[in-house]
Amino acid sequence: MIGFFYDPNIHPYSEYQLRLLDVQRSCQKLGIEVIEGEYDCENWFNAVNGLENEPEKGKRCEVCFDKRFFVSAKKALSLGERKITTTLLVSPLKSQEQLKLIGDEFYAKHGVKFIAVDYRAGGGSQDQSRVTKEQQLYRQDYCGCIHGLTMQREQQNRLMDEMFSPISNQILPASIEERLEIYKHRNTLEDKNINYKIIKQKFLNYRQLSFKIILGKKDIIPAYALSYSTLPRKKTKGKIEYNIDNIHYFNREEIRFITLKEFNKRCEFNYENINSLIFNPPSFEEELQFRNSLSCGNYDLTPIIVIQEIPQTKITIELNAKTYEDVMEKLIKI
Repeated sequence: MIGFFYDPNIHPYSEYQLRLLDVQRSCQKLGIEVIEGEYDCENWFNAVNGLENEPEKGKRCEVCFDKRFFVSAKKALSLGERKITTTLLVSPLKSQEQLKLIGDEFYAKHGVKFIAVDYRAGGGSQDQSRVTKEQQLYRQDYCGCIHGLTMQREQQNRLMDEMFSPISNQILPASIEERLEIYKHRNTLEDKNINYKIIKQKFLNYRQLSFKIILGKKDIIPAYALSYSTLPRKKTKGKIEYNIDNIHYFNREEIRFITLKEFNKRCEFNYENINSLIFNPPSFEEELQFRNSLSCGNYDLTPIIVIQEIPQTKITIELNAKTYEDVMEKLIKI
C-alpha cells in the first residue's frame, strides 16, 4: 500500500501543511510509504472556475474529484499499480455515489480500478471518531477548499479567520499556524517518548481587519494597535487631552497612546521605527502582557496605540476589529 497526498484543493497553504503533517505521521505509524503530490493550486482554481457557488456534493466537487482522480491514477500507473482508493470515502460530507461513479468512469477510461468500500457503514463513523481521539489526530472542520469554507462560515455566521494571515507573520491564537506548531511539537514529544494531551478550551478571540491613523484631513501616519483594541463604531475623531506617566489619553472611546520610545523602554525592545514594529511585532503573548500592565485586567478592550511621536493636531482613528467566542487547542505534557 502506498499513500499519495495530492490536495491542491486545500486552502490556505498552512492548512495544507497541517494535513500533510498528520498524514505523514499516520503513515509512519502504519508503515506505509507516502508520496506528496504537487501543490498546483492555480490549475485547481482554473478547473473549478465558474463553480464557486456550487454546494457541497455539487458540480465543483465532481470536477475536483475528476482532477485528483486523474492525477492519482497517473501516479498509480507510473508506480506499476492498477488499483486506487481514497480516504474521501470516510468523510460524512462526501457522496459515496458520486465517488463511485467517478471511480468507475476512470476504470473504463484508464484501466485503474477504484476500490470503493463504505467505511462509514457498520459503525465506521463511530470508529473513526474513537481512533481520532485515541491517536490525537488533527481533525479538520471543513472540506478544504476556500469556496466550500466561505459558504460554510456564512451559514454558521462565523468569521472566516482561517484565511487571515498577518503581514507580520505573527501567530494568532486559534489560527491554522498555531495548530501547525502544536502538531509539530506533538511529533517531537512522541519522538522523545514524552506523554502529552491535546485539549480544547473556549476563549475570546480577536482579529484586526484594518487600522489607520489620519492627522488633519489626509495625512496617514504609521501606527500600531495592540491586540484586543476595539472601536464599537470603527471610526472616531478627537484629540489627546492629557498625559499620565507617559500614557497619553484620547478624549473619546478611552483610547490610549504611547510613544515607540516608551514602548521599547517598558518592554525592553529595540524597535527603530513603527514600520519595524508593524512587520516584526512581538508575540501575541508579549502584547497581552504589556496590555495588562497598562489596563484594568483581562477583560479590557481599550484601544492602545503605539506611535512614533504624540501628535498635537486633530486625529481620526479607523479601526475595524472583531472579538468573538472561539475554541483553541492546547498541548500539555502529562
